[in-house]
Amino acid sequence: MSGDSIGQLPFPPVMIAVAGASGSGKSTLAVEVARALGGIHFSLDNYYRDLGHLSLPERARQNFDDPALIESALLAKHIAELAQGHAIERPVYDFATYTRVVGETETIYPSGFVVVEGLFTLYFPDLRPYYQLSVFVDTPDDVCFARRLKRDVEERGRDPESVRVQYDATVRPCGLAFVRPLIDFADLVIEGTDPLDFKVELVISTLRKRGLLQGSGMAG
Repeated sequence: MSGDSIGQLPFPPVMIAVAGASGSGKSTLAVEVARALGGIHFSLDNYYRDLGHLSLPERARQNFDDPALIESALLAKHIAELAQGHAIERPVYDFATYTRVVGETETIYPSGFVVVEGLFTLYFPDLRPYYQLSVFVDTPDDVCFARRLKRDVEERGRDPESVRVQYDATVRPCGLAFVRPLIDFADLVIEGTDPLDFKVELVISTLRKRGLLQGSGMAG
């Protein structure tokens, strides 16, 4: 469905990118920034490629820390539409089966602020021109691993050793190869171990200094 037919803002939204390594705290920051601005949090996770053509064991062995598994053309198309104030039909991804839900999409309506978050928000050159502010959450590797270990064990039922093996085999190497260099494209680098409220205020104050809060009720 075309974004033109399902909703359009009368003005272009402010697009904010939040990047960082796995476990850096980028998702938490993006959610809180979107909430503070009354905008939307837009995760890249729904744009992983559909792996339905592979067996389930083969799907599970894929490296989801490699940007090649992101359908970048569709992502760029949708980011462009959102940046123009159009609504989009975003794919729905089933992380249990590593496939897209057939015949189902989620309508994402544009907002005055769109906080685009994920490992690769700053990786694809086609996306960068759409952002008015690019943020990189810089967090020490040991902190990232500790957070990921806690999440995967408590929320996903994995055993600690499997989490450690995956982290050492793919997560950390891909983070160093594909994510860490993205700090060079950031307008604002935030220390991931700082308090959340402080990090949110850094983003808000930077937007204010750039004149990007005009008309939002937060310009003062």
